[in-house]
Amino acid sequence: MMQLAPTVAPLIDSFGRVHDNLRISVTDRCNIRCFYCMPETEVKFTHRSEILDFEEIERFARIAAALGIRKLRITGGEPLLRRELPLLLSRLAAIPGIEDLALTTNGVLLDELAEPLYAAGLRRLNVHIDTLDRARVLEITRRDDLDRVLRGLETAKRAGFQIKLNAVAVKNLVEPDIVPLARFAREQGFEVRYIEFMPLDAQNLWDRSKVLLADDMLALLSSEISPLVAVPDPDPRAPATEYAYADGGGMVGFIASVSRPFCLNCNRLRITADGKLRYCLFAIEEDDVKSMLRGGASDQEIAALVRRNVSGKWIGHEINSGKFVAPPRPMYQIGG
Repeated sequence: MMQLAPTVAPLIDSFGRVHDNLRISVTDRCNIRCFYCMPETEVKFTHRSEILDFEEIERFARIAAALGIRKLRITGGEPLLRRELPLLLSRLAAIPGIEDLALTTNGVLLDELAEPLYAAGLRRLNVHIDTLDRARVLEITRRDDLDRVLRGLETAKRAGFQIKLNAVAVKNLVEPDIVPLARFAREQGFEVRYIEFMPLDAQNLWDRSKVLLADDMLALLSSEISPLVAVPDPDPRAPATEYAYADGGGMVGFIASVSRPFCLNCNRLRITADGKLRYCLFAIEEDDVKSMLRGGASDQEIAALVRRNVSGKWIGHEINSGKFVAPPRPMYQIGG
């Protein structure tokens, strides 16, 4: 099979956005049941035979790297449920052109897997934790795993990981948790990223009135802990708007997909665990990469599909307009 030329034109859509960031979901399965992501029972997972294997994921990542992808993030579902995940990470870390490899996890299995992940070449983790209150953890995730997540964070920190905490901000629920979580992060040397509640749940629970807005959280943290100052010269393509505490106590970020959409600077593509390529988290349509990988398509043919996908990318999700349509798949099936 012919290989792609080592130097090719970058992935640019019709709005001039250059794409160098690929999110790879390795499973749609999860060991918690956050209400804003999936039902508590009767969840329909994809059959194992329909999930991309490591060779298919690595091949697609190599094709993407040859097209200018430089950053990979492994997601799920819960990616640590995927057997022998460190083996895949070691393969991805070795791909020429890949400069950054990260992983998003709920942290439940992190205590036992942090060291193998680090040995595989992973250096950056985003760990989902909305609250330090055990009762609220149970309410949100329908599982009582706070202690395991905290142990996992301790082990990962000791292993040497750069760690960010992801917290979904649902109004009239997590307000008591914003400040304690920020204080915990400051003490541990982590950065919290507060994420506005988005319409990606499997039960259609989302409503704009349930979104705890970034500006409100910013004001609360500035008042209760230390004034927050916008980081100078921020990366315009980063999903989070970052602030620094004026007292020098670290950083905090806000992913304000609802109140401050960042679509015009988006540089990301996604491939689902079952091999569907998406140009946006909220995309309605997908391109079937798995059929090409399993059907004998050449690298050039798959690369052409990636280019077509990027070329057809919309200007944005229009979440704040009457034109918005929620994606037909929930978050756990798309990949975080």
